[in-house]
Amino acid sequence: MVEQDLRLLISVVVSAEDERQAHDACRDLVDRIGGRVVEAADCSDEEPGCWSVTIGKDLPSVQVHNDAAALARSVRTFIRELAPDSPLPRVCCEPPTAWTVLDDPELIGKLVEGAERLLVEAWSEQAPFQPVSYQEPDTPEPVPAEHTTRLRLRVDVAVQHPAGAQWQARALASRITEAATITEVTQGGDGVSVHLDLGRWPQPPQQAVADAAEALGRPEWSPMELRPDGTAVQRWLDVLRPTSGITSLELVADRADIEVAWPTEDEPPVWREPGS
Repeated sequence: MVEQDLRLLISVVVSAEDERQAHDACRDLVDRIGGRVVEAADCSDEEPGCWSVTIGKDLPSVQVHNDAAALARSVRTFIRELAPDSPLPRVCCEPPTAWTVLDDPELIGKLVEGAERLLVEAWSEQAPFQPVSYQEPDTPEPVPAEHTTRLRLRVDVAVQHPAGAQWQARALASRITEAATITEVTQGGDGVSVHLDLGRWPQPPQQAVADAAEALGRPEWSPMELRPDGTAVQRWLDVLRPTSGITSLELVADRADIEVAWPTEDEPPVWREPGS
């Protein structure tokens, strides 16, 4: 038996015109559960007029025999406390996370006005990254003309549920920038790939990739690939090939007027693993 810290993440999809309105809509739920907003993301490209607000709540340390049982129990306990009169939904578990989705309109509407669904996740301390602290949205600043390098990141996660992959990808990208946005999520037989736009940078592509790789703090990156059009690419692969968590990364930097073609399953990266 070991003592372990657990953390809840509650993601609410809510109808809102902007980030502040989405945050305000979830304020009562935040106060009720004693949590704090750790992220708010515009998901209007998938559902027009919708925002996703993620609320974090730390749980007391518990003595556990089995990670999966502790994670699933944490989700069920939270749902019982949140909606005691509602039947318990099915809880999925894939350590280091367990999750369930509430999509009953009547129930969700009572918890958060204008909400469409609610995802509840429990994460163990084995989760590789932690979300950054939420900050009130600031007025966006114009991008200086000299910021001409576009930086992108692909995060491959061994997980069946896209929500868990997106959370880990956002948390990882926050090591480079707080302004990362998810541009695409694809699911395959080995897990989920999350593509993120990390914005524009003043450094040339080669330097932007090198700085980003250093910020991510992973050993054994592939040699940097320099393409004829000036695009710089660098990759990292977990040679242990874990059955859960982040398995590989790819950084791509190019001039902002060049389109990026991400590798596909039919055209895998040439580099595989260090020493191969």
